[in-house]
Amino acid sequence: MAAEPLTVGELAQRSGVAVSALHFYESRGLIRSTRTAGNQRRYPRDMLRRIAIIRAAQRVGMPLAAIREALASLPQERTPTRRDWARLSSAWRAELDARIAQLIQMRDTLDDCIGCGCLSLDRCRLANPGDVLAEHGAGAQRWSEDG
Repeated sequence: MAAEPLTVGELAQRSGVAVSALHFYESRGLIRSTRTAGNQRRYPRDMLRRIAIIRAAQRVGMPLAAIREALASLPQERTPTRRDWARLSSAWRAELDARIAQLIQMRDTLDDCIGCGCLSLDRCRLANPGDVLAEHGAGAQRWSEDG
């Protein structure tokens, strides 16, 4: 006999996530529900584990699009396992390592900004490292790590 599905309130209470966040997750395709004859949401119990995965991934800074893509690779008919989590989290490792490296670089160049006031953007190591924006002409330019 299958366990009874959870109401949105029960899911919120058991997961520690606000009802509004659950509705948001559902609207973004991260979790799913069925509807009763009275149009009330009912969630399979395996959504508790999916929500735990979502929250853990968000805590390390993964964007919802990446989380959705990862969850789409899981079978819908069963609760995600420890092995599933290991596979998902290892796939995110390179992206997290790149972000960490970027944050370390930003931290290590932050001391150059003390007193700068960014009055000389051609020398600002955060806004314009190596004066790469000069090749695009004078005036305000957007800078990103990708160029």
